[in-house]
Amino acid sequence: MNRYRVVHRTGFRYSQPVTASYNEVRMLPVADNSQIIFSSSLEINPRPLSHEYLDYFGTRVVMFEILQQHQELEISSETVVELRPSQQGSEPITWDELASATERNLELTDCVQIGRRTRIPAELVKAARKIAQGSEDPNVAATQICELVHKSMKYEFGVTGVQSSAAEAWAKRTGVCQDFAHVAIGALRSVGIPARYVSGYLHPKVQPVIGESVVGESHAWVEWFSGSWVANDPTNNLSFPDRHVVVGRGRDYDDVPPLRGVFAGTGDSQLFVEVEITREA
Repeated sequence: MNRYRVVHRTGFRYSQPVTASYNEVRMLPVADNSQIIFSSSLEINPRPLSHEYLDYFGTRVVMFEILQQHQELEISSETVVELRPSQQGSEPITWDELASATERNLELTDCVQIGRRTRIPAELVKAARKIAQGSEDPNVAATQICELVHKSMKYEFGVTGVQSSAAEAWAKRTGVCQDFAHVAIGALRSVGIPARYVSGYLHPKVQPVIGESVVGESHAWVEWFSGSWVANDPTNNLSFPDRHVVVGRGRDYDDVPPLRGVFAGTGDSQLFVEVEITREA
């Protein structure tokens, strides 16, 4: 079991004072069977009118509005979370059982629909189907598909953007964690395996030192359903992520951006992001 303190600071700086801004924040980790929240707080400056709720996918969302002139918006979250080992893939399921479960369950049905973000080219669909046809177990097929994405793509920052699709990233064979996740999700869904996008934080060191604060990372990975939900990090080829703090889940990135909003004003906005993570136990 690993316990982490995660501090995430983000916001916008505006080139001209704005008269109002309206935003949604997804920066507070969820509590579930794999992680226990010891403390969690969110500070917003200037002080807003706010409301917290759980969205359709179970992600904690703080919706707020600032109705006073400001030239900078700063949001800071701090969470202490303990990660618990999970029994991944402990309930094997056949392809026929998976198809039947998907047909009966709305959540799973949502997670096999392919949209703009997760649509992949025919060559990758063909490769994924070849893997699936050679695997009696959907869980084994899903693992091999994520391995294929990892081996086929190169991690490179700046080649793709926040609005890039899986098809665009695959064409370049490069991207960041968001792109690896979208490509893997598209390939999994193309063979009928429900898959969802996971956002959160990753401690960058394989063996984190207790008490050492490091520059953390906002990160994205995937979960697929094969009798139970199984996590996989295709960017790093990790089948059992144990340094990953879950913040949100959804169909793709559009369901889980850390900060989204609009403002009333004539200038431009510049996003800033800082993440610090410390292993505490």
